[in-house]
Amino acid sequence: MQFTSQIVEKAVDALSGFPGIGRRTALRLVMYLMKRPESEVGSMAESLIKLKTELQFCNKCGTVSDNKICGICSSPNRTEKQICVIEDFSDLMALEGTGQYKGLYHVLGGLISPMDGVGPNDLNIESLVQRVSEEKPEEVIFALSATVEGDTTMYYLGKKLEPLNVKISCIARGISIGGELEYIDEITLGRSLLQRTTYTTS
Repeated sequence: MQFTSQIVEKAVDALSGFPGIGRRTALRLVMYLMKRPESEVGSMAESLIKLKTELQFCNKCGTVSDNKICGICSSPNRTEKQICVIEDFSDLMALEGTGQYKGLYHVLGGLISPMDGVGPNDLNIESLVQRVSEEKPEEVIFALSATVEGDTTMYYLGKKLEPLNVKISCIARGISIGGELEYIDEITLGRSLLQRTTYTTS
């Protein structure tokens, strides 16, 4: 692809680095941005910069937040009787979209995956154990992807939480094996959450 402008070429290179965006799509986006008002593009650029300079992680649940404690953890409308364990922020957004859950969350920051060099110490697991020990919720819900990594992580978490005598459940497997949680439709995800089952390590 021949460019007449290095500025345009660099913009295309930058956008084509995003997942699922090839150079042709990146060029269409650049052409669109060129036609937008400078203030609009500037505001967009400022928002992207703030993702790296101002975004924080909630000290309680580990999700992305504008403050030290996120809006969900600080909300008086959420019950502290349940903690839903999820992989990352995108899963939180997927579950919130169902409107079926009113408890709190705990973001692991990934899944145990020896093949990728990700072990228990790389995830927010010890903070979960400490939370459950201190806050004493009635139930911990595992809402992890139905993959080998998800199952491995649930088994490990189940063993860690077993001595704390807390009810452990996992979302019902209405989700297909191998499916990534963030790509499941909201109806299936909501039904899986409502029909969760008790999780055992045996």
